[in-house]
Amino acid sequence: MHITQLNRECLLHLFSFLDKNSRKNLAKTCHKLLEVFQDPLLWPSLNFHSPVELKKDNFLLGPALKHLSICWYSQRVKVCNTEDWMKNSFQKDFCKRHENIVSDFLLDVCNRCPNLLSLTLSGCGHITDDCILQLLKNCPNLKSLKLENCVRITDHTLKAVTLHGASLQTLHVDFCRNVTQAGLERVREMCPSVMLRADRSANMIPDSKPEKKLMLEKASRKWVQL
Repeated sequence: MHITQLNRECLLHLFSFLDKNSRKNLAKTCHKLLEVFQDPLLWPSLNFHSPVELKKDNFLLGPALKHLSICWYSQRVKVCNTEDWMKNSFQKDFCKRHENIVSDFLLDVCNRCPNLLSLTLSGCGHITDDCILQLLKNCPNLKSLKLENCVRITDHTLKAVTLHGASLQTLHVDFCRNVTQAGLERVREMCPSVMLRADRSANMIPDSKPEKKLMLEKASRKWVQL
């Protein structure tokens, strides 16, 4: 029996065991398997381990997408999650090359995936508050939002959660050092049902403003003199 003699349900089940690249390669073999590859039911969940993967055509975005994860763990994260004012010219040029990759992809998700239930972003240093705001507006069923080591996320994202996160049940802003304790308390007050976690965030020193760092250095020197 040839694989193409299987019915649609069986083929979808077989495809579900393959990774994105394997699915794409199999889809190239014949028209019937390409149709299975393009079936939205095959893509309820997507996991990416590098922004470069977002540019590939080995996946499909659509209303069936429920769970999305973009976790970028590499040496490059240390550069992209450095505050802009602290970067040297080489670092700024390096980050400029892929600054909008994740943001543009999430904008596509906003337009095509209104039924998204969970989003995890880790090490995505270029994601902004505006990006998360648009996502919350366009994906009203979002129940879980987990952000880790996203340096540009601030209290504006927390405010967006209180205004547009009606379905949200879980919110993580771990290692997002530019959110504040006041912003977290606002979420706890206005969204008491949300399970909020902020490991190493509001207790860290927000260093997005050079003057704050200078004040802390002066205070430290004064303490040493005493």
